[in-house]
This record gives sequence, C-alpha cells and structure tokens, in this order.
Amino acid sequence: MNILYTAWSKDQLRGIYDFYKGIGSPKKGRKIRVSIHKKVLHLKDFPLLGREEEMLSSLGQGHRYVVEGQYKIIYRIIEETIYITDIFDTRRNPEAMMP
Repeated sequence: MNILYTAWSKDQLRGIYDFYKGIGSPKKGRKIRVSIHKKVLHLKDFPLLGREEEMLSSLGQGHRYVVEGQYKIIYRIIEETIYITDIFDTRRNPEAMMP
C-alpha cells in the first residue's frame, strides 16, 4: 500500500506544529507530528485498522479514522493507496469536519 497526504492534511500537520511553535513549544509540535506519521505508517500494514468515520459516511466515500493522542487521522483507501484526507483535533466541534 502507498500512502499519500492530501494538501489539506499537510496543512493540518503544519498548523499543529505552527500552533505549538507559536506558544513557545516547537519540540512538542514536532513530537506530535512524528507520532501522527508513525500511526499513519502503521496503516500501510493494517489499512482496515480504522473505524468508519460516521460524520463523513453521508459522502459514501468510505472514510475511516484512527486516533493518535487527541487527533483523528482520517483516511480513505482507493485501490492500493491510502489517502490521508484530514488530521482533525478531537477537541473541536465534530461538525467542523463536514465539507
């Protein structure tokens, strides 16, 4: 399986780092990014590990998620590729996830 991050999910990862950098803790931001990347790499061997993301089920695109810390890693599987579509902070309102 290949793994691809969408532009949106890359922006979300960058935003996590920028947030912690802005409050004076860039090391924590890097640590969170690394833990998210490790979780994503785990999907390579276990792509069906995540549960269906019910908030996005109405789209009918098979979005799934796994949790790392306080972040939901939302992804889709298309053929032999796992697309990371969002990194969602679970402290936010879940409706903010809707397109």
